[in-house]
Amino acid sequence: MKVLVAIFSETDVWKIPRRHVDRLRERFPRHTFAMAEDQEAMVREAADSEVAFSSRLRGDVVKAAPRLRWIHSSAAGVGSLLSSELTARGIVLTNSRGVHGDVIAEHVMGVTIMAFHKLHVAVRRQAEGVWAQQEISADPPIRLLRGATVGVVGLGAVGSAVAHAAAALGAEVVAIRRRPDRGATAGVAWLGGPADLDELLGRADVVVLAAPLTASTRALIGARELALMKPGALLVNVGRGKLVAEADLVDALRRGAIGGAALDVVEHEPLDPQSPLWRLPNVILTPHTAGFRGDYWDVVTDLFSENLCRFDCGEPLLNVVDAEAGY
Repeated sequence: MKVLVAIFSETDVWKIPRRHVDRLRERFPRHTFAMAEDQEAMVREAADSEVAFSSRLRGDVVKAAPRLRWIHSSAAGVGSLLSSELTARGIVLTNSRGVHGDVIAEHVMGVTIMAFHKLHVAVRRQAEGVWAQQEISADPPIRLLRGATVGVVGLGAVGSAVAHAAAALGAEVVAIRRRPDRGATAGVAWLGGPADLDELLGRADVVVLAAPLTASTRALIGARELALMKPGALLVNVGRGKLVAEADLVDALRRGAIGGAALDVVEHEPLDPQSPLWRLPNVILTPHTAGFRGDYWDVVTDLFSENLCRFDCGEPLLNVVDAEAGY
């Protein structure tokens, strides 16, 4: 059986190292692994592949791969993989959800504490050689995460890890998920459904977006929703940039309608150098790195290996994506 491995990017950290493909060859000697490092090679090698380990197979590539039966995404998000061709042919799609939970939860706690304690101000003033004691001690006052209310939008692997970490640090956690009947994870004091977003926004000191991007979540947070947030609230987005109407967010931040934002994702990446988000003093920006960890490719490749064993044996696969729901 031929397996296509097509995980390439302009950013080195998001390319699968060749040694991990070699590990797959050693573990599964009866399969042929074709490693594609650019779009042209991916299209060529997909033609006779039955399995693909990738995060970027568009519908036209799938259409040109008549033998393809299963795709495993090296990421949690599958927006670039979902297509009418995939759905029509019943190709199984699995993803790497669960790999990012703990590292993104630590990132969320880090940027929240950074904002609450004004550490970003200290870092900026350090670069200028300015002793900012007066500025940091001025209003608004430094806040504690302990005793604050953290609202989590999306309670999958990432949202659940965020909820657990926030609760462990003494915060009250409220959350919403698409299917509240599935119950709350440890640490969640109150759980609602999509219709309860307004209530969560009004209660939370920190709003964490950890939802997937689907038709129903695109521009989930716009001018109306931002107006419902507390004046000093922090918006943390570790989901997808298009969950937020960016122009509305910039307006709210400029006016001080909310306390600030910590953004690991933005509407269009990389962020335009002219974007006002770079220069707003109440914004903490990270370049879509919240989910990366030093052993990332070890963990992702092990997950794919487990699923390939299952695929070979006809057993149920892990992390099967609901194509209709989009995750």
